[in-house]
Amino acid sequence: MKRDFLKTGLTLCLVATMGMQGYARKKDLPAEMLPYFSLPTTETAVPDGDGFIRRWLLLEPIDKPNRTNTVFTDSYIREAFATEYFPGQFTELPEDGDKVRVGKQKLTWHGLDSNLFNVKLFRFASGLEKQVYGVLFWAVTIVECEEDIENVRMSVGSNSASMWWLNGEEAVILSGDRRMVKDDCMSKRLTLKKGKNIIRGAIINGPGMSDFCLRFVDEEGNPVKNITVDYRSEE
Repeated sequence: MKRDFLKTGLTLCLVATMGMQGYARKKDLPAEMLPYFSLPTTETAVPDGDGFIRRWLLLEPIDKPNRTNTVFTDSYIREAFATEYFPGQFTELPEDGDKVRVGKQKLTWHGLDSNLFNVKLFRFASGLEKQVYGVLFWAVTIVECEEDIENVRMSVGSNSASMWWLNGEEAVILSGDRRMVKDDCMSKRLTLKKGKNIIRGAIINGPGMSDFCLRFVDEEGNPVKNITVDYRSEE
């Protein structure tokens, strides 16, 4: 009886510990990624002190050869991002560990927390021993609000060009050969609706580093922080 009680107590402790760990996976991140990323240990996240969203689902880089970033005009990147590389690209919410096939590439989605305000895509790719130049990345996350938040702007910086959607509608486009700068481009006024809001982004780069940062700001330019962030699609 005493042994069964101790066994039950140990099981409950293990369950509680696993619950506190959230959905951190057993597999450790490659050492090269550790300064830049960590595995989520809570069920939801909040923006950092400056409002930047750090929790994302990132797809391993799609091969998109470009010898220069000067080709990234509005028309070029609109065509590049409108191309369907994998089924459900704009309609389905991926999950951590999901795999997609793009041509001969078999790519995996990774749920990660960025340790920095900017998401280091170059380090994400190199840490997984994937190509780092001539690439196209996809990023997805879900922002949840307790009530409608009106008249906010999506504020983005990226290296190099990128395009961003909120709930299926285009919000921001950053064209040309550019470095990542905070609040480089802002959307028109948007409404974050009560409940779940899906953010999708596509970032393209030829030579050079790749990264991005994203937050929402209010009418006064203050960061929006009364939101939670997750990448799970289940209710």
